[in-house]
Amino acid sequence: MAVIAIERMGLLSVVCVSLFFSSTFAVDRGNFKTCDQSAFCKRQRALKPGQSPYRALLETLELSDSRLTLQLINDNNKVHLLLELYRLQGNMTRVKINELKPLRPRFEVPDVLIAEPPTEPLSVLSKDDNGVVLSLGAKNQRLIVSARPFRLDIMQGPEVLLSLNSRGLLAFEHLRLHKDTQAQPDGAEVKESVDGDQQQDEGEKDEDGESDKEEDGLWEETFKSHTDTKPNGPTSISLDFSLPGVEHVYGIPEHADDLKLKTTDGGDPYRLYNLDVFQYELYNPMALYGSIPVMLAHNTQRTMGIFWLNAAETWVDISSNTAGKTVFGKMLDFVQGSSEKPQTDVRWISESGIIDVFIMLGPKPSDVFSQYASLTGTQSFPPLASLGYHQCRWNYNDQEDVKSVDQGFDQHDIPYDFIWLDIEHADGKRYFTWDPHKFPQPKEMLQGLMDKRRKMVAIVDPHIRVDSGYKIHNEITSKDFYVKNKDGRNYEGWCWPGNSGYPDFTKPEMRAWWSSMFAYDQYEGSMENLFTWNDMNEPSVFNGPEVTMHKDALHGKWEHRDIHNIYGLYVQMATAEGQTQRSGGVERPFVLTRAFFAGSQRFGAVWTGDNAAEWGHLKISIPMCLSLGLVGVSFCGADVGGFFKNPSTELLVRWYQTGAYQPFFRAHAHLDTTRREPWLFGPENTALIREVIRQRYALLPYWYQLLYQAHKTGMPVMRPLWVDYPKDTATFTIDDEFLIGSDLLVHPVTEEGSRGVTAYLPGAGEVWYDVHTFQKHNGAQNLYIPVTLSSIPVFQRGGSIIPRKDRVRRSSACMENDPYTLYVALSPKKFAEGELYIDDGHSLNYDTKKEFIHRSLTFANNALTSSNLCPDCNFLTSSWIEKVLILGASKPSKVLLKMDGKETPVDFEFDTSMSVLTLRKPGMNAGADWTLLLQ
Repeated sequence: MAVIAIERMGLLSVVCVSLFFSSTFAVDRGNFKTCDQSAFCKRQRALKPGQSPYRALLETLELSDSRLTLQLINDNNKVHLLLELYRLQGNMTRVKINELKPLRPRFEVPDVLIAEPPTEPLSVLSKDDNGVVLSLGAKNQRLIVSARPFRLDIMQGPEVLLSLNSRGLLAFEHLRLHKDTQAQPDGAEVKESVDGDQQQDEGEKDEDGESDKEEDGLWEETFKSHTDTKPNGPTSISLDFSLPGVEHVYGIPEHADDLKLKTTDGGDPYRLYNLDVFQYELYNPMALYGSIPVMLAHNTQRTMGIFWLNAAETWVDISSNTAGKTVFGKMLDFVQGSSEKPQTDVRWISESGIIDVFIMLGPKPSDVFSQYASLTGTQSFPPLASLGYHQCRWNYNDQEDVKSVDQGFDQHDIPYDFIWLDIEHADGKRYFTWDPHKFPQPKEMLQGLMDKRRKMVAIVDPHIRVDSGYKIHNEITSKDFYVKNKDGRNYEGWCWPGNSGYPDFTKPEMRAWWSSMFAYDQYEGSMENLFTWNDMNEPSVFNGPEVTMHKDALHGKWEHRDIHNIYGLYVQMATAEGQTQRSGGVERPFVLTRAFFAGSQRFGAVWTGDNAAEWGHLKISIPMCLSLGLVGVSFCGADVGGFFKNPSTELLVRWYQTGAYQPFFRAHAHLDTTRREPWLFGPENTALIREVIRQRYALLPYWYQLLYQAHKTGMPVMRPLWVDYPKDTATFTIDDEFLIGSDLLVHPVTEEGSRGVTAYLPGAGEVWYDVHTFQKHNGAQNLYIPVTLSSIPVFQRGGSIIPRKDRVRRSSACMENDPYTLYVALSPKKFAEGELYIDDGHSLNYDTKKEFIHRSLTFANNALTSSNLCPDCNFLTSSWIEKVLILGASKPSKVLLKMDGKETPVDFEFDTSMSVLTLRKPGMNAGADWTLLLQ
């Protein structure tokens, strides 16, 4: 009875939490720390720019083929650090700084880099008492190490590209024994402070340069009712970077903010600390669900990147000498001959670990993407179906509800590929199970979807109900796979099931076991068309500090503070591996995650979390996904319609129009919202939503090709305009429109009651075609576009060829063998090019057996040609080319198909008013070589 009573109390608590979450529609900022409430951030930020206490000991320099090592000394406390410099292949430099002789090992992040990065030889160009100059190879690039104070400068010719510690903010809190546990030989106490405390005036310094005034939060810190014991004491690190000539920096997601990062002077730094922040606020630097410590810097001359490989809580300060200046002010500087060069300064502060930073020197945007991809991998290549439309809510009630919703899509002629189940589908929120009353026959339900060539996603969260009758809990307990608390017992916290344990996903053995649970004979009721959603994997702990795990919890010998930001990556990694394993290594996984870190792109998709049905949240979804794409995560989307609250009909339609042109396209809603399947808002709105979903399906060949390119090259799918127009300063701050690949430009309507939008069409000398009307517009202009509720402004770049499938069916799999239509948009020089990629849409055979078709499509000299980009690939398709539309064409006298040594006439129509040539049923196989000749 006691056990039952406790369980009921637990469930009651969870219900209360649920009610709190569902009835409160604004983030409680008091639940989350500011920098001033985070002791290490406050200590580090108290250090002001100035003379650095660190000096390079040039006599300790050692140079091998692959690295340079050099000791640094803090002249205040005499602590020695070890600097390691690596010149990496692909125009990158790696800088590592650790204690020379740490009291115990400091955490270095594993499993994020796909391999140890290959190096290139470093050579010393010159050396004297003031420093050393190293060659970085091509284009006169040099690395200058200044000795007193220590500073690094990367230069190209006379130009400084980037400087480290130029503001003297390197600060490294060395490991030490607490004064209560250590007596010095002479009986003196050990004094504690930030290593860089040379800038503090309070107190006298002891012989090691430490302040005799012990600061709060060094060995213990309390936030609200939670105490962090900090058994290792202060361990934080900091380093500053200066970027001369740079005004625009991007990245470090996840934040609900503009694409261009703002200066943090006078406010909090940007925070990177994975947290469950429901209905987050917009336009502030608060932490959200994921953290990718990568920043891109861009100007008209160069794009560079900084990758700060650290998984602990991290704060990023940004300052700029042009911040706050108006356009007029900058113009005045120019007129008055001001020589002030724009500069952005960035400071990274992390609670623990070491300094391990990769400097990606570009110089083009595409170079930075490939450099970062060479370190952490590329976006996983998803199954084609996952690029279709996903229907979700918390929660579809039962099997009959699922069947009814599925039938509703057919009745209203709306395609979809996936229907989703949230936490209520499981038996008492015991993941890997089904509620026996609501979902008594899951295989029958899944088979019904499979018969229509559709799929399902079920949620599997990483909090495990503590229940002796639950197989998953018992096995994790018996294998000792739970995270431990500071006393060595299993760490427990509250989440959706009530009292929950948290598997230690940092253990390879735990991940392997978790993966094995997705096998069909382990995950009862699962089938090959069931995929997975990892939510709450920050990890979310309702009764924990900041709604997450205590930092002094233990993952083997490491504290949670060391690994926090990679916990979610490990969950998704293990889940994706489980899906691949269950098929014998044949099928591609599809896993959606909420928490993420650098490298998460290798394991699936990401969404922007618990947004709200508000216009601001629709608008912010664009820069949020753009930011993720810049740092490797292309497969991004936001909950269409907003998770919390009920959208107006106008907002819902506009959100479908926006979501249909973002990589991951899923509608999702909170348990307490009114139902909002696409046909519940009247026939007119159903038609509008149907139309934009059909637009998505017609473009699936293009989306699929772009995801393949992202998988191969690291290029983002959804990208800011400046990526393709890097010298056009007008594009540098645009984040209300975007490019899909290089060839489609989308300007969603994100303002209530809009009757028009102004889109910037980039590219002097280029043209853009409205994809709906085929009207042609010149580039390098702001174009005002009148809109109605049916409008979604989309333009195809002149000079591009986009394959589409205009016969839309009920799911992507049903369209597998359907014909293609090629949309050829000619440039002013009557040229265009594109690609066509085809494989089976779901297996790994494209990689393991080279079973795919990859073709180049080129229009030049009045001929459209398809040629093979992979002659040694082997794949057959039944799809054929049904139609070709050539935009910006001239009327030919005849059109001939040249194929297999024969020439065959092709029927065509020409629209003189729009200059559109339509070739009907040319009839060639999509995988064949052919040429269409316009004469």
